[in-house]
Amino acid sequence: MKLENHLYEALSGARPLDSAHPFAIADNGRETTYAQFFSGATQISESLCRLGVKPGQRVALLVPKSVASLKAYLGIIRAGGVLVPLNPGYTSDEVSYFLENASPELLVCDPERLDELESVGLSAGVRSVATLERDGRGTLVGEAGATAPAARPVPRSPSDLAAILYTSGTTGRPKGAMLPHSALASNAAALKRLWRFCESDILIHALPTHHTHGLFVATNVALMAGCTLRFFDKFDADAVLGAFPNATAMMGVPTFYSRLMRLPELNAEAAVRMRLFVSGSAPLLEETHREWKRRTGHEILDRYGMTETNMITSNPYDGPRKPGTVGIPLPETTVRIRDAESGAEPAAGSIGMLEMKGPGLFSGYWRMPEKTKAEFTPDGYFITGDFARRDRDGFITIAGRAKDLVISGGLNIYPKEVEEVIDQVPGVSESALFGVPHADFGEGLVAAVVRDGPEADEQTIKAFLGGKLARYKHPKAYVFPEELPRNALGKVQKHMLREEYRRLLMRG
Repeated sequence: MKLENHLYEALSGARPLDSAHPFAIADNGRETTYAQFFSGATQISESLCRLGVKPGQRVALLVPKSVASLKAYLGIIRAGGVLVPLNPGYTSDEVSYFLENASPELLVCDPERLDELESVGLSAGVRSVATLERDGRGTLVGEAGATAPAARPVPRSPSDLAAILYTSGTTGRPKGAMLPHSALASNAAALKRLWRFCESDILIHALPTHHTHGLFVATNVALMAGCTLRFFDKFDADAVLGAFPNATAMMGVPTFYSRLMRLPELNAEAAVRMRLFVSGSAPLLEETHREWKRRTGHEILDRYGMTETNMITSNPYDGPRKPGTVGIPLPETTVRIRDAESGAEPAAGSIGMLEMKGPGLFSGYWRMPEKTKAEFTPDGYFITGDFARRDRDGFITIAGRAKDLVISGGLNIYPKEVEEVIDQVPGVSESALFGVPHADFGEGLVAAVVRDGPEADEQTIKAFLGGKLARYKHPKAYVFPEELPRNALGKVQKHMLREEYRRLLMRG
Protein backbone atom coordinates (compact mmCIF):
# COMPACT_ATOMS: atom_id res chain seq x y z
CA MET A 1 0.00 0.00 0.00
CA LYS A 2 1.33 3.40 -0.97
CA LEU A 3 1.67 5.78 1.97
CA GLU A 4 0.59 9.39 1.40
CA ASN A 5 2.74 10.79 4.21
CA HIS A 6 5.35 8.09 4.28
CA LEU A 7 6.86 8.45 7.76
CA TYR A 8 3.72 9.59 9.59
CA GLU A 9 1.67 6.69 8.33
CA ALA A 10 4.47 4.21 9.03
CA LEU A 11 4.62 5.43 12.66
CA SER A 12 0.87 5.66 13.22
CA GLY A 13 -0.21 2.32 11.77
CA ALA A 14 0.38 0.01 14.74
CA ARG A 15 -2.49 1.33 16.86
CA PRO A 16 -5.93 2.75 16.00
CA LEU A 17 -5.86 6.53 16.28
CA ASP A 18 -8.46 6.33 19.05
CA SER A 19 -6.65 3.60 21.02
CA ALA A 20 -6.83 3.84 24.82
CA HIS A 21 -3.57 1.89 25.12
CA PRO A 22 -0.89 3.92 26.96
CA PHE A 23 1.71 5.48 24.69
CA ALA A 24 3.74 7.07 27.50
CA ILE A 25 3.80 6.88 31.28
CA ALA A 26 5.72 9.82 32.74
CA ASP A 27 7.95 9.63 35.81
CA ASN A 28 5.18 11.37 37.79
CA GLY A 29 2.77 8.59 36.82
CA ARG A 30 0.80 10.66 34.32
CA GLU A 31 -0.41 8.54 31.40
CA THR A 32 -0.83 9.60 27.77
CA THR A 33 -2.88 7.24 25.62
CA TYR A 34 -2.28 6.70 21.93
CA ALA A 35 -5.57 8.52 21.25
CA GLN A 36 -4.35 11.55 23.21
CA PHE A 37 -0.95 11.43 21.56
CA PHE A 38 -2.26 11.28 17.99
CA SER A 39 -4.91 13.90 18.72
CA GLY A 40 -2.26 16.26 20.08
CA ALA A 41 0.00 15.66 17.08
CA THR A 42 -2.93 16.32 14.72
CA GLN A 43 -3.80 19.57 16.49
CA ILE A 44 -0.20 20.75 16.24
CA SER A 45 -0.03 19.86 12.55
CA GLU A 46 -3.14 21.97 11.95
CA SER A 47 -1.63 24.84 13.88
CA LEU A 48 1.51 24.66 11.77
CA CYS A 49 -0.56 24.87 8.60
CA ARG A 50 -2.43 27.89 9.97
CA LEU A 51 0.90 29.51 10.82
CA GLY A 52 1.91 29.19 7.18
CA VAL A 53 4.28 26.22 7.32
CA LYS A 54 4.26 24.67 3.86
CA PRO A 55 5.47 21.21 2.80
CA GLY A 56 9.26 21.02 2.86
CA GLN A 57 9.74 24.06 5.10
CA ARG A 58 11.80 23.66 8.25
CA VAL A 59 10.48 23.92 11.82
CA ALA A 60 13.09 24.29 14.56
CA LEU A 61 12.16 22.61 17.84
CA LEU A 62 14.09 23.95 20.85
CA VAL A 63 12.21 22.65 23.88
CA PRO A 64 12.97 20.42 26.88
CA LYS A 65 12.19 16.73 26.59
CA SER A 66 8.52 15.94 27.18
CA VAL A 67 5.65 13.95 25.70
CA ALA A 68 4.47 17.28 24.26
CA SER A 69 7.74 17.61 22.34
CA LEU A 70 7.12 14.18 20.78
CA LYS A 71 3.63 15.32 19.76
CA ALA A 72 5.29 18.32 18.12
CA TYR A 73 7.72 16.03 16.27
CA LEU A 74 4.90 13.92 14.86
CA GLY A 75 2.79 17.01 14.17
CA ILE A 76 5.59 18.56 12.12
CA ILE A 77 5.91 15.37 10.06
CA ARG A 78 2.11 15.18 9.61
CA ALA A 79 2.02 18.80 8.37
CA GLY A 80 4.66 17.99 5.75
CA GLY A 81 7.32 20.05 7.53
CA VAL A 82 10.97 19.22 8.12
CA LEU A 83 11.92 18.81 11.77
CA VAL A 84 15.09 20.55 13.00
CA PRO A 85 15.55 19.37 16.62
CA LEU A 86 17.97 21.50 18.65
CA ASN A 87 19.57 20.89 22.03
CA PRO A 88 17.62 22.96 24.61
CA GLY A 89 20.93 23.65 26.33
CA TYR A 90 22.27 25.70 23.41
CA THR A 91 23.13 29.34 24.08
CA SER A 92 21.65 32.19 22.03
CA ASP A 93 24.83 32.45 19.96
CA GLU A 94 24.69 28.74 19.14
CA VAL A 95 20.99 28.91 18.29
CA SER A 96 21.66 31.84 15.99
CA TYR A 97 24.02 29.72 13.86
CA PHE A 98 21.52 26.88 13.46
CA LEU A 99 18.64 29.20 12.59
CA GLU A 100 20.68 31.10 10.02
CA ASN A 101 21.86 27.83 8.48
CA ALA A 102 18.58 25.91 8.47
CA SER A 103 16.36 28.94 7.63
CA PRO A 104 13.28 27.56 9.40
CA GLU A 105 9.86 29.07 8.84
CA LEU A 106 9.04 28.67 12.53
CA LEU A 107 10.92 28.33 15.82
CA VAL A 108 9.17 26.52 18.69
CA CYS A 109 10.77 27.21 22.08
CA ASP A 110 10.20 27.00 25.83
CA PRO A 111 8.14 29.99 27.05
CA GLU A 112 10.86 30.73 29.63
CA ARG A 113 13.25 31.56 26.76
CA LEU A 114 10.81 33.40 24.54
CA ASP A 115 12.15 36.91 25.25
CA GLU A 116 15.70 35.74 24.63
CA LEU A 117 15.05 33.66 21.52
CA GLU A 118 12.40 35.72 19.76
CA SER A 119 14.92 38.41 18.82
CA VAL A 120 17.49 35.76 17.88
CA GLY A 121 14.94 34.08 15.60
CA LEU A 122 13.77 37.27 13.95
CA SER A 123 17.39 38.35 13.35
CA ALA A 124 18.04 35.00 11.67
CA GLY A 125 15.05 35.46 9.35
CA VAL A 126 12.60 33.15 11.16
CA ARG A 127 9.08 34.32 10.27
CA SER A 128 7.46 33.48 13.60
CA VAL A 129 8.19 32.05 17.06
CA ALA A 130 5.78 29.87 19.05
CA THR A 131 6.02 28.33 22.52
CA LEU A 132 5.47 24.85 23.91
CA GLU A 133 5.60 23.93 27.59
CA ARG A 134 6.41 20.54 29.11
CA ASP A 135 2.75 20.07 30.05
CA GLY A 136 1.61 20.72 26.48
CA ARG A 137 0.42 24.30 26.88
CA GLY A 138 1.79 27.21 24.86
CA THR A 139 0.99 29.43 21.90
CA LEU A 140 1.60 26.57 19.46
CA VAL A 141 -1.13 24.47 21.04
CA GLY A 142 -3.32 27.53 21.54
CA GLU A 143 -3.35 28.06 17.80
CA ALA A 144 -4.11 24.37 17.35
CA GLY A 145 -7.14 24.49 19.62
CA ALA A 146 -8.80 27.03 17.33
CA THR A 147 -8.80 24.70 14.34
CA ALA A 148 -10.70 21.63 13.22
CA PRO A 149 -8.44 18.62 12.60
CA ALA A 150 -7.81 17.87 8.94
CA ALA A 151 -9.00 14.55 7.55
CA ARG A 152 -5.60 13.51 6.18
CA PRO A 153 -1.91 14.23 6.72
CA VAL A 154 -0.09 16.40 4.15
CA PRO A 155 1.25 14.06 1.42
CA ARG A 156 5.01 13.41 1.49
CA SER A 157 6.90 10.83 -0.53
CA PRO A 158 9.62 8.45 0.73
CA SER A 159 12.35 10.68 -0.76
CA ASP A 160 11.05 13.90 0.80
CA LEU A 161 12.96 15.30 3.77
CA ALA A 162 11.61 14.51 7.23
CA ALA A 163 14.35 16.01 9.39
CA ILE A 164 17.67 17.82 9.46
CA LEU A 165 19.88 16.77 12.36
CA TYR A 166 23.08 18.65 13.05
CA THR A 167 26.21 16.64 13.70
CA SER A 168 28.59 17.64 16.47
CA GLY A 169 31.00 20.36 15.49
CA THR A 170 34.24 18.90 16.84
CA THR A 171 36.05 19.48 13.52
CA GLY A 172 34.35 22.71 12.51
CA ARG A 173 30.85 24.12 12.34
CA PRO A 174 28.05 21.52 12.76
CA LYS A 175 26.68 20.10 9.51
CA GLY A 176 23.00 19.45 8.87
CA ALA A 177 22.38 15.83 7.88
CA MET A 178 19.27 15.60 5.68
CA LEU A 179 17.16 12.54 6.56
CA PRO A 180 14.36 11.50 4.19
CA HIS A 181 11.10 9.81 5.24
CA SER A 182 12.27 6.47 3.85
CA ALA A 183 15.51 6.41 5.86
CA LEU A 184 13.76 6.91 9.20
CA ALA A 185 10.86 4.58 8.44
CA SER A 186 12.99 1.74 7.09
CA ASN A 187 15.49 1.88 9.95
CA ALA A 188 12.78 1.82 12.63
CA ALA A 189 11.07 -1.11 10.88
CA ALA A 190 14.34 -3.05 10.72
CA LEU A 191 15.13 -2.47 14.41
CA LYS A 192 11.59 -3.39 15.48
CA ARG A 193 12.00 -6.75 13.72
CA LEU A 194 15.58 -7.38 14.86
CA TRP A 195 14.94 -6.51 18.50
CA ARG A 196 11.49 -8.22 18.61
CA PHE A 197 9.46 -5.21 19.77
CA CYS A 198 5.70 -5.77 20.02
CA GLU A 199 2.56 -4.17 21.48
CA SER A 200 3.11 -5.64 24.93
CA ASP A 201 6.57 -4.10 25.42
CA ILE A 202 7.23 -1.28 27.89
CA LEU A 203 10.40 0.57 26.89
CA ILE A 204 12.31 2.68 29.42
CA HIS A 205 13.06 5.99 27.67
CA ALA A 206 15.55 8.19 29.54
CA LEU A 207 17.45 9.49 26.48
CA PRO A 208 17.44 13.05 25.11
CA THR A 209 14.99 13.60 22.25
CA HIS A 210 16.99 16.14 20.24
CA HIS A 211 19.30 13.35 19.08
CA THR A 212 18.83 10.36 16.78
CA HIS A 213 19.09 7.77 19.58
CA GLY A 214 16.22 9.02 21.73
CA LEU A 215 14.10 10.36 18.86
CA PHE A 216 14.56 8.14 15.82
CA VAL A 217 15.57 4.88 17.51
CA ALA A 218 13.66 4.68 20.80
CA THR A 219 10.57 6.73 19.92
CA ASN A 220 10.14 5.55 16.34
CA VAL A 221 10.58 1.88 17.24
CA ALA A 222 8.04 2.23 20.06
CA LEU A 223 5.49 3.91 17.77
CA MET A 224 6.00 1.37 15.03
CA ALA A 225 5.52 -1.48 17.52
CA GLY A 226 2.54 0.19 19.22
CA CYS A 227 4.15 -0.33 22.64
CA THR A 228 4.44 1.89 25.73
CA LEU A 229 7.22 4.28 26.75
CA ARG A 230 8.16 4.50 30.42
CA PHE A 231 9.12 8.11 29.95
CA PHE A 232 11.73 9.97 32.01
CA ASP A 233 12.61 13.64 31.43
CA LYS A 234 16.22 12.75 32.20
CA PHE A 235 18.25 9.80 33.41
CA ASP A 236 18.16 9.09 37.13
CA ALA A 237 19.71 5.75 38.09
CA ASP A 238 17.50 5.11 41.12
CA ALA A 239 14.30 5.99 39.27
CA VAL A 240 15.23 3.92 36.21
CA LEU A 241 16.14 0.88 38.30
CA GLY A 242 12.83 1.30 40.12
CA ALA A 243 11.05 1.03 36.76
CA PHE A 244 12.59 -2.36 35.88
CA PRO A 245 9.80 -4.46 37.49
CA ASN A 246 7.21 -2.71 35.29
CA ALA A 247 9.16 -2.62 32.02
CA THR A 248 10.51 -5.04 29.43
CA ALA A 249 13.31 -3.15 27.65
CA MET A 250 15.68 -0.20 27.93
CA MET A 251 17.73 1.75 25.40
CA GLY A 252 20.63 3.70 26.84
CA VAL A 253 24.19 4.90 26.53
CA PRO A 254 27.13 3.23 28.32
CA THR A 255 27.01 5.86 31.08
CA PHE A 256 23.50 4.64 32.01
CA TYR A 257 24.78 1.14 32.60
CA SER A 258 27.91 2.14 34.51
CA ARG A 259 25.84 4.35 36.84
CA LEU A 260 23.22 1.65 37.38
CA MET A 261 25.99 -0.77 38.35
CA ARG A 262 26.95 1.56 41.22
CA LEU A 263 23.62 0.71 42.86
CA PRO A 264 23.80 -2.29 45.21
CA GLU A 265 20.14 -3.08 44.42
CA LEU A 266 21.01 -4.02 40.82
CA ASN A 267 20.80 -7.78 40.52
CA ALA A 268 19.11 -10.57 38.58
CA GLU A 269 15.94 -10.31 40.65
CA ALA A 270 15.59 -6.58 39.88
CA ALA A 271 15.86 -7.29 36.14
CA VAL A 272 13.80 -10.47 36.05
CA ARG A 273 11.00 -8.97 33.90
CA MET A 274 13.35 -7.23 31.46
CA ARG A 275 14.00 -8.96 28.15
CA LEU A 276 16.37 -6.51 26.41
CA PHE A 277 19.02 -3.91 27.22
CA VAL A 278 20.37 -1.95 24.25
CA SER A 279 23.43 0.33 24.30
CA GLY A 280 24.70 2.80 21.73
CA SER A 281 25.91 6.33 20.90
CA ALA A 282 29.29 5.66 22.54
CA PRO A 283 31.63 2.65 22.93
CA LEU A 284 30.57 0.08 25.51
CA LEU A 285 33.53 -1.28 27.46
CA GLU A 286 33.95 -5.05 27.46
CA GLU A 287 34.26 -4.86 31.25
CA THR A 288 30.84 -3.17 31.47
CA HIS A 289 29.31 -5.88 29.25
CA ARG A 290 30.72 -8.68 31.39
CA GLU A 291 29.93 -7.08 34.74
CA TRP A 292 26.33 -6.33 33.68
CA LYS A 293 25.86 -9.97 32.71
CA ARG A 294 27.34 -11.12 36.02
CA ARG A 295 25.06 -8.81 38.02
CA THR A 296 21.79 -9.21 36.08
CA GLY A 297 22.08 -12.33 33.95
CA HIS A 298 21.47 -10.20 30.82
CA GLU A 299 23.86 -9.48 27.97
CA ILE A 300 23.71 -5.86 26.78
CA LEU A 301 23.01 -5.63 23.03
CA ASP A 302 25.47 -3.15 21.54
CA ARG A 303 24.81 -1.55 18.16
CA TYR A 304 26.38 1.16 15.98
CA GLY A 305 25.12 4.03 13.91
CA MET A 306 25.56 7.67 13.05
CA THR A 307 23.40 10.73 12.54
CA GLU A 308 23.97 10.41 8.79
CA THR A 309 23.26 6.69 8.55
CA ASN A 310 20.80 5.77 11.29
CA MET A 311 21.72 2.33 12.65
CA ILE A 312 24.27 0.37 10.63
CA THR A 313 25.02 -2.74 12.71
CA SER A 314 23.60 -4.62 15.68
CA ASN A 315 24.56 -7.56 17.80
CA PRO A 316 21.97 -10.32 17.35
CA TYR A 317 18.88 -10.73 19.51
CA ASP A 318 19.37 -14.48 19.42
CA GLY A 319 22.85 -15.95 19.40
CA PRO A 320 26.16 -14.65 20.70
CA ARG A 321 26.64 -10.97 21.51
CA LYS A 322 30.36 -10.41 21.37
CA PRO A 323 31.68 -7.97 24.00
CA GLY A 324 33.57 -5.09 22.40
CA THR A 325 31.88 -5.50 19.01
CA VAL A 326 28.90 -3.68 17.52
CA GLY A 327 27.59 -6.75 15.73
CA ILE A 328 26.83 -7.35 12.07
CA PRO A 329 25.20 -5.15 9.41
CA LEU A 330 21.44 -4.66 9.43
CA PRO A 331 19.44 -6.33 6.63
CA GLU A 332 19.84 -4.57 3.28
CA THR A 333 22.83 -2.65 4.67
CA THR A 334 26.23 -3.27 3.13
CA VAL A 335 29.41 -2.55 5.06
CA ARG A 336 32.95 -2.68 3.75
CA ILE A 337 36.29 -1.92 5.39
CA ARG A 338 39.01 -0.55 3.15
CA ASP A 339 42.65 0.31 3.53
CA ALA A 340 42.99 4.08 3.23
CA GLU A 341 45.89 3.86 0.76
CA SER A 342 45.27 0.76 -1.37
CA GLY A 343 41.46 0.69 -1.21
CA ALA A 344 41.55 -3.07 -0.66
CA GLU A 345 39.71 -4.79 2.19
CA PRO A 346 42.32 -5.81 4.78
CA ALA A 347 42.60 -9.29 6.24
CA ALA A 348 40.17 -10.26 8.99
CA GLY A 349 41.11 -8.48 12.20
CA SER A 350 43.03 -5.68 10.47
CA ILE A 351 41.95 -2.05 10.73
CA GLY A 352 40.58 0.02 7.87
CA MET A 353 38.03 2.75 7.10
CA LEU A 354 34.40 1.69 7.43
CA GLU A 355 32.10 2.57 4.51
CA MET A 356 28.42 1.74 4.13
CA LYS A 357 25.39 1.66 1.83
CA GLY A 358 21.82 1.08 2.94
CA PRO A 359 18.22 2.30 3.10
CA GLY A 360 18.87 4.28 6.30
CA LEU A 361 21.40 6.58 4.65
CA PHE A 362 20.94 10.33 4.63
CA SER A 363 20.61 12.29 1.41
CA GLY A 364 23.45 14.73 2.02
CA TYR A 365 24.51 17.73 4.08
CA TRP A 366 22.19 20.72 4.05
CA ARG A 367 23.49 23.41 1.69
CA MET A 368 26.91 21.71 1.46
CA PRO A 369 27.05 19.93 -1.93
CA GLU A 370 30.84 19.81 -2.07
CA LYS A 371 31.10 18.35 1.44
CA THR A 372 28.43 15.80 0.54
CA LYS A 373 30.32 14.76 -2.59
CA ALA A 374 33.56 14.40 -0.63
CA GLU A 375 31.97 12.04 1.90
CA PHE A 376 30.86 9.48 -0.71
CA THR A 377 32.96 7.12 -2.81
CA PRO A 378 32.47 7.09 -6.61
CA ASP A 379 30.42 3.88 -6.28
CA GLY A 380 28.05 5.39 -3.71
CA TYR A 381 29.38 4.26 -0.32
CA PHE A 382 29.29 6.73 2.56
CA ILE A 383 32.67 7.17 4.25
CA THR A 384 31.83 7.04 7.95
CA GLY A 385 35.10 8.45 9.27
CA ASP A 386 35.37 5.49 11.67
CA PHE A 387 38.19 2.98 11.66
CA ALA A 388 36.98 -0.57 12.18
CA ARG A 389 37.93 -4.21 11.90
CA ARG A 390 35.84 -7.28 11.06
CA ASP A 391 36.45 -10.71 12.56
CA ARG A 392 36.01 -14.04 10.79
CA ASP A 393 32.39 -14.27 11.97
CA GLY A 394 31.58 -10.90 10.39
CA PHE A 395 31.32 -8.97 13.68
CA ILE A 396 32.49 -5.35 13.51
CA THR A 397 34.63 -3.62 16.11
CA ILE A 398 35.00 0.17 15.96
CA ALA A 399 38.64 1.19 16.39
CA GLY A 400 38.01 4.94 16.69
CA ARG A 401 37.33 8.07 14.67
CA ALA A 402 39.68 9.00 11.86
CA LYS A 403 40.03 12.45 13.41
CA ASP A 404 41.31 10.74 16.59
CA LEU A 405 44.12 8.92 14.72
CA VAL A 406 47.50 9.97 16.13
CA ILE A 407 50.47 10.03 13.78
CA SER A 408 53.59 10.11 15.95
CA GLY A 409 56.97 10.06 14.28
CA GLY A 410 55.29 8.93 11.06
CA LEU A 411 53.63 5.92 12.71
CA ASN A 412 49.85 5.49 13.00
CA ILE A 413 48.45 4.95 16.49
CA TYR A 414 44.78 4.02 16.97
CA PRO A 415 43.83 5.35 20.43
CA LYS A 416 41.09 2.73 20.95
CA GLU A 417 43.68 -0.06 20.78
CA VAL A 418 45.67 1.53 23.61
CA GLU A 419 42.56 2.37 25.63
CA GLU A 420 41.47 -1.26 25.56
CA VAL A 421 44.75 -2.30 27.20
CA ILE A 422 44.90 0.50 29.79
CA ASP A 423 41.30 -0.21 30.82
CA GLN A 424 42.45 -3.70 31.90
CA VAL A 425 44.81 -2.28 34.54
CA PRO A 426 43.49 -2.89 38.08
CA GLY A 427 42.24 0.38 39.53
CA VAL A 428 41.51 1.98 36.15
CA SER A 429 37.88 2.96 35.63
CA GLU A 430 38.26 4.23 32.06
CA SER A 431 40.70 6.02 29.80
CA ALA A 432 40.80 8.31 26.79
CA LEU A 433 43.84 8.58 24.53
CA PHE A 434 44.45 11.59 22.31
CA GLY A 435 47.19 13.36 20.42
CA VAL A 436 48.74 16.76 21.13
CA PRO A 437 51.58 18.65 19.41
CA HIS A 438 55.07 17.27 20.08
CA ALA A 439 58.26 19.11 19.20
CA ASP A 440 60.10 16.02 17.93
CA PHE A 441 57.40 13.60 16.79
CA GLY A 442 54.80 16.00 15.40
CA GLU A 443 52.17 14.45 17.64
CA GLY A 444 52.51 12.65 20.93
CA LEU A 445 50.01 10.34 22.63
CA VAL A 446 48.55 11.42 25.98
CA ALA A 447 46.49 9.17 28.26
CA ALA A 448 43.73 10.65 30.41
CA VAL A 449 43.03 7.98 33.03
CA VAL A 450 40.14 7.95 35.49
CA ARG A 451 40.96 5.79 38.52
CA ASP A 452 38.81 3.96 41.02
CA GLY A 453 41.76 2.59 42.98
CA PRO A 454 45.13 3.93 44.20
CA GLU A 455 47.14 1.12 42.60
CA ALA A 456 46.67 2.54 39.08
CA ASP A 457 49.58 4.97 39.09
CA GLU A 458 51.68 5.95 36.09
CA GLN A 459 54.44 3.42 36.74
CA THR A 460 51.97 0.56 37.12
CA ILE A 461 50.27 1.42 33.84
CA LYS A 462 53.60 1.72 32.01
CA ALA A 463 54.69 -1.68 33.31
CA PHE A 464 51.37 -3.22 32.27
CA LEU A 465 51.72 -1.89 28.72
CA GLY A 466 55.29 -3.15 28.44
CA GLY A 467 54.53 -6.64 27.21
CA LYS A 468 51.29 -5.86 25.40
CA LEU A 469 51.94 -2.98 23.01
CA ALA A 470 54.84 -1.89 20.81
CA ARG A 471 56.85 0.91 22.37
CA TYR A 472 55.71 3.55 19.87
CA LYS A 473 52.12 3.05 21.02
CA HIS A 474 52.90 3.92 24.63
CA PRO A 475 51.63 7.31 25.86
CA LYS A 476 54.24 10.00 26.25
CA ALA A 477 52.35 11.55 29.17
CA TYR A 478 49.59 10.67 31.63
CA VAL A 479 46.98 12.87 33.26
CA PHE A 480 44.50 11.74 35.91
CA PRO A 481 41.25 13.76 35.82
CA GLU A 482 38.38 12.86 38.15
CA GLU A 483 36.14 12.30 35.13
CA LEU A 484 36.22 12.54 31.35
CA PRO A 485 34.34 15.34 29.56
CA ARG A 486 31.21 13.99 27.88
CA ASN A 487 28.29 15.27 25.86
CA ALA A 488 24.64 14.57 26.68
CA LEU A 489 24.82 11.09 25.16
CA GLY A 490 27.93 10.03 27.02
CA LYS A 491 30.45 10.40 24.20
CA VAL A 492 33.88 11.41 25.44
CA GLN A 493 34.77 14.85 24.09
CA LYS A 494 38.38 14.30 23.09
CA HIS A 495 38.60 17.71 21.43
CA MET A 496 38.18 19.23 24.91
CA LEU A 497 41.03 17.09 26.24
CA ARG A 498 43.24 18.04 23.30
CA GLU A 499 42.56 21.72 23.90
CA GLU A 500 43.19 21.51 27.65
CA TYR A 501 46.49 19.63 27.32
CA ARG A 502 47.67 20.84 23.91
CA ARG A 503 50.93 22.33 25.28
CA LEU A 504 51.73 19.38 27.55
CA LEU A 505 54.44 17.90 25.30
CA MET A 506 55.90 21.09 23.84
CA ARG A 507 59.41 21.99 24.98
CA GLY A 508 59.99 25.29 26.66
